[in-house]
Amino acid sequence: MKRVDSVKTGRGPKRRKDRSGMLSAELIMTLPILAIVLFGLFEFALLFTARGELSEASRVAARKASIPGVTYDAVEEEIRRVLSPRLQRTMEVSIDQGQRSGDVVTVAIACNMNSASPDLLWPIGYSLKNRKLYEVTKMIRE
Repeated sequence: MKRVDSVKTGRGPKRRKDRSGMLSAELIMTLPILAIVLFGLFEFALLFTARGELSEASRVAARKASIPGVTYDAVEEEIRRVLSPRLQRTMEVSIDQGQRSGDVVTVAIACNMNSASPDLLWPIGYSLKNRKLYEVTKMIRE
């Protein structure tokens, strides 16, 4: 059998020495992009969950408001029962109960996005500051 010298083929220790540090350089270049994507996914998931909470609270409140004789305070209490405390801190509620049976009842809820999610993407220019989540539900009064 013929023996092949590793230096001539480029498969020996000398070849490995030339590539040392390449993995570190590649990691340093891709890690910030990966971090931005992960932060974005995390922030989106929190906002999506908060949107679901607002939707449920608005629906439940509109159903309560469509019942004759229910007060504004009772409807707002129903919203507080559904919403988490972090969203309750900045919530703004607008309720139009109508006057007679068959009128449209409207419940609108707005919350600051900062109360739903930490502002993780501000370093790349996407800030949640002064942005709101809105949900409006309309039903017919009983």
